[in-house]
Amino acid sequence: MQPGTVSLVGAGPGDPDLLTVKARRLLEDADAVLYDSLVSEAIRDLPPASVERIDVGKRGDGERTTQAAINDLLVRRAAAGDDLVRLKSGDPYVFGRGGEEAEHLAAAGIPFEVVPGITSAVAGPSLIGVPATHRDHASSLTVVTGHEDPTKEEGALDWDALARSVSAGGTLVILMGVGRLPDNVAALRAGGVAPDTPVAMVERASRPDEFAVTGTLDTITDRAREVGIDPPAVTVVGDVVSVRDRVADALRAAGTVRSADAVDDPAVPTE
Repeated sequence: MQPGTVSLVGAGPGDPDLLTVKARRLLEDADAVLYDSLVSEAIRDLPPASVERIDVGKRGDGERTTQAAINDLLVRRAAAGDDLVRLKSGDPYVFGRGGEEAEHLAAAGIPFEVVPGITSAVAGPSLIGVPATHRDHASSLTVVTGHEDPTKEEGALDWDALARSVSAGGTLVILMGVGRLPDNVAALRAGGVAPDTPVAMVERASRPDEFAVTGTLDTITDRAREVGIDPPAVTVVGDVVSVRDRVADALRAAGTVRSADAVDDPAVPTE
């Protein structure tokens, strides 16, 4: 039997309008869509009723589909001739384990393709008026996971190096870092990042309930707690956050920024 094809598809941050044209076509033509829990309901509802939807994300009771089970399901269904969409929030290759699944499919001889999506690392900040880079503010961008404990000696992230990058004018974006926000802030401060360095957080970027808060490295932990920032959220650290003060009102007036309830810290530098 001729095997089907697995498409590793990025769903973007959540707004269906931000899907690529190819992603939308594949969702309509697939035999089954295997989606993660962070994929928005609006995008999960796009495929027609004839397309099987399979939840392979974390469930409400705390159970999680293991990566091994996902890999096996992809190979088994594709080997049986099904064309599958493996749907991931953001981009499949940005903390989405798309690379692992691609390796597994290749080893099993299953045809696959990768359809990039808009990563929240860029979309989250930009949607609230914060550019990832800016000629006057930042010429580098670093994206890291916020899950890892920065105090671990064997940790994969060098927080001193990250701190030096921010101090030199680079932009640092932390994904999945709400729970460890105090630890990450402390690590940057210990690395020498100035306490008045601007910070922004955006929750559920591009979705109807998008919400954002700004502060400084010295204030963002308290401010995030005060306004109730919850996962999924993106944290951006660096001088680029100051650009928001000059563009957010214009974005709201144009109807292109959803976070009308965003809470801005007046202490954030604007220059």
